[in-house]
Amino acid sequence: MSEKLTFASERDSPEPVNLRPWKVLIVDDDEEVHAITMLALRNFRFDGRPLSFLNSYSATEGEIVIRENPDTAICLLDVVMETDRAGLDLADIILTRLGNTLTRIVLRTGEPGQAPEETIIADYDINDYKEKTELTRSKLHTLMYSCLRSYRGIIAIKKQLPD
Repeated sequence: MSEKLTFASERDSPEPVNLRPWKVLIVDDDEEVHAITMLALRNFRFDGRPLSFLNSYSATEGEIVIRENPDTAICLLDVVMETDRAGLDLADIILTRLGNTLTRIVLRTGEPGQAPEETIIADYDINDYKEKTELTRSKLHTLMYSCLRSYRGIIAIKKQLPD
């Protein structure tokens, strides 16, 4: 007779669930911004799901990536890239030409004088506006929670609507 001890946690532990990650698109021409953002959010989870990063280094590239990944939850979008308003133009493309009103768009700028916050938030249908210098690790986490809660809610409502 075998007297092997089995602990309850070994018997009853559920199989690990592979949850689909939340897609976060970073559109910025500065490679350091990509690296710092991914480092700050590397262990972030929401509803038990990790983040998956999509990286674009221009607005043109960002349009291609968002077109191929319409289920992107959040787009962290630099304002000044190829032009002084490349990010603003891409936000407009995402919302109007692509008709994607689900993705939460957060404009990030290192040059707030180029795109004054009050004007931008009033004139563009974006979800938030942040100066790159204010986005600490803690504030990035807060931003992710806020945007992902909003995205999750919109997706849930959309699923309940008849086609």
